[in-house]
Amino acid sequence: MSPNTGTNRTIIIYTDGACDPNPGLGGWAAILLFGSHRKEIHGSEENTTNNRMELRATIEALLHLKSSCEVELHTDSEYIQKGITEWMPLWQARGWRTSKKRPVANQDLWLKLVSAMKPHKVHWKWVKGHVGNPLNEHVDTLARAAIKRVTQKNIVSELRAFTGASCISPKGPGGWAVLLLQDKKVKVLSGQEKTTTANRLQLLSAAQALKEAKPSKGVDIYTTSKYVYQGASQWISTWQIQDWKTKSGDIVKNLDVWQSISIYINKLDVTWHLCSSNKSLSEIEVAHDLAISAALGKNNYEIRKLFETQYQR
Repeated sequence: MSPNTGTNRTIIIYTDGACDPNPGLGGWAAILLFGSHRKEIHGSEENTTNNRMELRATIEALLHLKSSCEVELHTDSEYIQKGITEWMPLWQARGWRTSKKRPVANQDLWLKLVSAMKPHKVHWKWVKGHVGNPLNEHVDTLARAAIKRVTQKNIVSELRAFTGASCISPKGPGGWAVLLLQDKKVKVLSGQEKTTTANRLQLLSAAQALKEAKPSKGVDIYTTSKYVYQGASQWISTWQIQDWKTKSGDIVKNLDVWQSISIYINKLDVTWHLCSSNKSLSEIEVAHDLAISAALGKNNYEIRKLFETQYQR
């Protein structure tokens, strides 16, 4: 959501997080309002807490803004409101430690929130929950619905895809690999391109994962690529509207792969997960190792054997 720079109107945001049980399955949601424009976003995690979901909601809402804005952010979480307006200056002065000299809980997300706030002027508004405020009630419903989607996905044994890519030089050759897990079954796919880029390889691994998914079941795709994550979850809808052109009028890079991905996104229930490259999941690390082998010229049969020998228990 990007307001015109010539207006003084404020972006209004309502956020909420939920967890059932706490800790346990969690969901977050946000409603963004600007004039007549309205955007609803949501997401979920399997092992989390209510406070972390409240934080995620505010972070994702602010990251969704495409330019510097004046923001009026409404939350029914005293943890968020007091954390921002009262506790954070003290935490920062103590080196992110509490008055009892213990590390601040959820420091990773608090730091992300600090970063997400920087481009904007944010006015924090606490609203009492469950007293009939329509937007607060609706964003609570969205967050709880996100939890239900996690539960439903677990029941139908969704496909989980862990992607990896490796480029030997900036223009190739390179390799991609994807580790597919479903119903306790494991499948490995890989490929090589002589002339390529790291971004293209990351995209190819995601596209291959989507190709393996069934419409009746959801698919979770895990990637360390911000290019893939932001493109698939934020940019792709705008590109389609703009006839696959960027804001500057250029054709979207890796157009053939993005168009393939867009077809699958329209057919499937896809959840995108951005993993930290510094603290990535073990499955992501395996996919990366397999991609290195693909980049060095090993075919998919050789890579499957490598996986069975070195990684599979």
